[in-house]
Amino acid sequence: MTAITIIDNGTINYRDELVRKLIHLCSLSIPLIYLYFLDQRTAIFILAALSIFAISLDLLRYQSSSVGKVFYKIFGFMLRKHEVDNKKKNLNGATYVLLSALLCIIVFPKVIFVTGFIILIISDTTAALIGRKFGRHKFLFKSFEGTLAFFISAIIVVLVAPKVKGLAVEYYIGFIAAFIGAIVENISFGIADDNLSIPVSIGVVMYALYYFFLPGVSLALTQFPK
Repeated sequence: MTAITIIDNGTINYRDELVRKLIHLCSLSIPLIYLYFLDQRTAIFILAALSIFAISLDLLRYQSSSVGKVFYKIFGFMLRKHEVDNKKKNLNGATYVLLSALLCIIVFPKVIFVTGFIILIISDTTAALIGRKFGRHKFLFKSFEGTLAFFISAIIVVLVAPKVKGLAVEYYIGFIAAFIGAIVENISFGIADDNLSIPVSIGVVMYALYYFFLPGVSLALTQFPK
């Protein structure tokens, strides 16, 4: 039998990757709660408080052996190699999710944030699980299968995500942004945390394309989706 090379090996085993991504999916609560229940100011206040707490905990686990012992006992099995580097003192992925959400809510209109952040949660999860399990062909830094899984799942998100006017061009804007997000997810490996780079890149692309194709349309959601 011919050996098959897996492209996306990761730095934790696949079972722990599944647990990590299940927790990652809980972050869907951020765009959904913001979409249906919160205004921008309230969302910023809540996320700022959570981000400060998360950063503080990240710093404490490096500085305090007692805090670190408890932290790693609970979460250590899910952390990637670069997230436990005592020299670089990197933040963990969950902290980046909160910081990313805070930044993107400040910068982008709600309709763009919701689309970009749901793509981050759904498509990043899909890419990681498919890429590690079925990745056979290298594409840029990761696997073609994982990147394709990201793009297809992102297309589905775009189809169901809220739109400002429901115009056909809004879907094309989302599809282009989804493609860019898939490429960014692939090349972010070892360069930047994709919890930040994915929604920011999607947000910038959507913002620019809305401005180019629909310059007179307000991006404010005037009512909550049904």
